[in-house]
Amino acid sequence: MNLKRSFPNILITGTPGVGKSTISRQLADRVKFAWREVSKLAEEHNCLDEFDPEYQCPFLNEDKLLDVMEGMMAKGGNIVDYHGCEFFPERWFDGVFVIRTNNTTLYDRLTQRGYTGKKLEDNIQCEIFETLLEEAQSSYKPEIIVELRNDTEEQLQSNVNTIVEWIERWKEENI
Repeated sequence: MNLKRSFPNILITGTPGVGKSTISRQLADRVKFAWREVSKLAEEHNCLDEFDPEYQCPFLNEDKLLDVMEGMMAKGGNIVDYHGCEFFPERWFDGVFVIRTNNTTLYDRLTQRGYTGKKLEDNIQCEIFETLLEEAQSSYKPEIIVELRNDTEEQLQSNVNTIVEWIERWKEENI
């Protein structure tokens, strides 16, 4: 079902602050895939709607974003980095990596980013209740989902290595 891509597309998802972008950046450097930061793509391609005052961020126009990304995803070799996953077409991804971290680490990372109030509380709750893991599990086949812990620098390096090894296996099995 990989539509004859030469390289896999992978999704790196998880609650804000778990380390998705750090993992994605290092992974893109190692494997030379395109790093698709969804929030940056949405900004660059005007896929943002009115501002949400409660969460202090604009709403994402998902349909417009999907139209922008469709051509990018067809060739493969993409690392998509976003805190949501249920609106992406299932056919786009060969691997879905859900990044998790402990709540103390997450709290520290988010407060350093300036998260406060409801935005901070909701993101901590999202991690406690495994919301993004459940979203991935309800959106994609179980065999393509990998959950990774990302609390320490050692785990970060291990996670990047794990995904690189996964990509190498995918290429061996699909090319």
